[in-house]
Amino acid sequence: MKKNTLGIFALFVAIFLVTAILNPDFLRGYNLQNIIKWSSLFAVISIGVAFVIITGGIDLSIGSVVGLVAVSMSYLLTISGFSPTLTIAAMLCLSMLIGLVHGLLITKARIQPFVVTLCGLLIYRSIARWLTDNQSLGPIPQKDHGGFVNKEFIEGLASIFKGKIPITETFSLPSPFLFMVVIGVLAAIFLNRTIWGRYLLALGNNEDAARYSGINTDAVKVVAYMICSLLAGVGGMLFAFELNAVQPAQIGNFYELYAIAAAVLGGCSLRGGEGGILGVIIAASVIRLIYNAISMLGISTHLEFAILGLVILCGVIADESIKRVVAKRRTSQVNAAKK
Repeated sequence: MKKNTLGIFALFVAIFLVTAILNPDFLRGYNLQNIIKWSSLFAVISIGVAFVIITGGIDLSIGSVVGLVAVSMSYLLTISGFSPTLTIAAMLCLSMLIGLVHGLLITKARIQPFVVTLCGLLIYRSIARWLTDNQSLGPIPQKDHGGFVNKEFIEGLASIFKGKIPITETFSLPSPFLFMVVIGVLAAIFLNRTIWGRYLLALGNNEDAARYSGINTDAVKVVAYMICSLLAGVGGMLFAFELNAVQPAQIGNFYELYAIAAAVLGGCSLRGGEGGILGVIIAASVIRLIYNAISMLGISTHLEFAILGLVILCGVIADESIKRVVAKRRTSQVNAAKK
């Protein structure tokens, strides 16, 4: 386990213990299930943005992609009467298409990632609100629509997304946790055990060197943005099934900031070339744990963003300080060896 991962894990344990000591209700099964559920949901989209940040890029459209996919899926199931299988396939394709467009605009049109994804943030949110006339939708139909919707199948699908895996009589693992584990394992294997993962890290470290070594850096960037949007789309579907009522103007709001914060706090350098999946998952859990602790300890919710910002800032400062100390030691060791 990397040092920065150990650091963020220590922060998680510290917040967990302090909250549990100050409020014993924190350890109740229902509360722990909520923490695991929301941590898992945000970890999924945070893993996606980690791939982009590792390449030295940024994606500000994640929250709007979450909103667009959630709204589109709900619209197709409740209004248009599409089959569940076709709807989910369409949402996955839509998510990857968005990432493909982002990647091509960045690599072929040479537009800055900040500008491309900022425009995406505005466009996708507007489309979601226009599609539904800004009205709330639920993902599960309440009646058959002319025989085109298999209501039982949709309800079964929803039960999988919203289900729980019983551990004890008072505690169950929410199903989003299983989605997060599977996605996390696959992402870690892709990043650490495949040539494309090595390409991502090489690109983030030095794009020119990666290009001169024969790596198709444009293709690697496009893949990174497609993965990011794909996982944002998966997150959008999970959020829609979990919330059961999708509000176009609200769902996904600021989620890109949470995801980016989790990726950075989890060890992904905004300069690129560095990052790991486990650290991102733990960092996403820390962020949700902070929100829960604020509620459990009776702290004003008006301060939640300030507290979250301070924790993230302190974590990043500590991480950067440790990196500088380690770099100085390595430099000293190299100089000593030369003598």
